[in-house]
Amino acid sequence: MEINKIKWMIKKDFLTLWRHKVQLASLFIFPILMIALCGWGMGGTVDNTPVIIVKQSDGPITDETINALKSDDTYDIKDIVTDPDDAKDDVDDGKYKAAIILSSDFEDSNSRSAVLYVDSSDQQTTASLVPTTEKIFSSLSEKIQTEQVNANTSTNAIASSTQAIKLQVNKIYGDLDYIDYLLPGVLAMTMFMSSMMTMGNSIAGERERGELARLFMTPTSVSTVLAGKISSQVLRQMIQAIILLIAGSLLFSIMIKGNILLLLLIMLICVLCFVGFGIMFSATAKTQEDYIQIVMPIAMPMMFISGVFFPTETMPWVLQKIAYILPLTYANDAIRAVMLKGAGLGSVSVDIIVLLAFALLFFIVGVLRFNRDI
Repeated sequence: MEINKIKWMIKKDFLTLWRHKVQLASLFIFPILMIALCGWGMGGTVDNTPVIIVKQSDGPITDETINALKSDDTYDIKDIVTDPDDAKDDVDDGKYKAAIILSSDFEDSNSRSAVLYVDSSDQQTTASLVPTTEKIFSSLSEKIQTEQVNANTSTNAIASSTQAIKLQVNKIYGDLDYIDYLLPGVLAMTMFMSSMMTMGNSIAGERERGELARLFMTPTSVSTVLAGKISSQVLRQMIQAIILLIAGSLLFSIMIKGNILLLLLIMLICVLCFVGFGIMFSATAKTQEDYIQIVMPIAMPMMFISGVFFPTETMPWVLQKIAYILPLTYANDAIRAVMLKGAGLGSVSVDIIVLLAFALLFFIVGVLRFNRDI
């Protein structure tokens, strides 16, 4: 083995890396981003979940219950109202994750009850809210029982306080498994990653292999080339997404509560957006390797903080804010809303508009930056 030649080859590769500043920057930035986002974006605890309380009576027990809920970091009490129907509508519309409804006779020791009305489409948040709420009301019940026993030690008083507060949990979308929550995110992520990687090969890869140069030797305009690339990639990604959807339904009995045509429309808009994302970065990349080094530090973090695997509520507030400027976040929200909640067009209209705006932006930037000079 010729050690000196091996050393020369190592030196040559590092000199090449030094000349490619994008790859050099990615060498340092990418691993730091990945380890930070793995720690912050996966497996965190659910804190500051937006919750609304319905208060239908006044008294010390009601006040103590509300104070106990406010003091727990699991909840972010956004409002206290008096109408249960308004609170339920807000949860149904996605404004809050849950409503805690205290009964109108909450101060009556004989019929004191509460309802946790929770958006169960967010499986991990539900898994945190339900036991935490049960624990708080159980603790309050024990305290009330003790106070009642101390005030009156008769048998009837003790018997009447055996269940001081009756808590009913109402999961509005039923009991969902983690796979039910995960599949819509995986569907969006697969469309994103596949669109991004195939566009790198379709444009940057063909530029590197000289195929674009030969194509532009023919009387073909840039718009024609891009239209052809976009059309083929959209068709390809839609086929792949439909296969994934069918496989998930057959293998894991995944539910699709909403309109299948609306789901396909959202998938098409997502694919257009993600293909535009790929065009924007591949338009000027000289090689496929350069393209990958450019997009990976952007694409991989987007997977972790857009709610694919875990809800954004488990992340630090800074990442939660960043999530709202990422197209994958809106794709996840729209697909989950249709599949798990049976949402209609009106409920996902904001997500659709944002995705279309992203797609338009990506295509405009990609066309303007497209380099025909190979």
